[in-house]
Amino acid sequence: MARFEVIALDSDRDLIRSLARRLAEEGPDASRLRAVVSQSIAREPAPKGGILAALRRSPMVGADLDLTRPREEGRKVDP
Repeated sequence: MARFEVIALDSDRDLIRSLARRLAEEGPDASRLRAVVSQSIAREPAPKGGILAALRRSPMVGADLDLTRPREEGRKVDP
């Protein structure tokens, strides 16, 4: 066991103490709580380029689609 000093909001005092108490207990509840807290804190930002990678994995890649549209002048609008 080790003693820690933390700086936090005064309103979180009871929460942090109860969390520390629970983590100090050995057992499946402490392990589960440790895993949940670790996962939520260590969440890394999504890697960049995810949308481009998804588009490249699309089954439509290489399908030779003709996506050209006819060019129209538009309609006359009364001033």
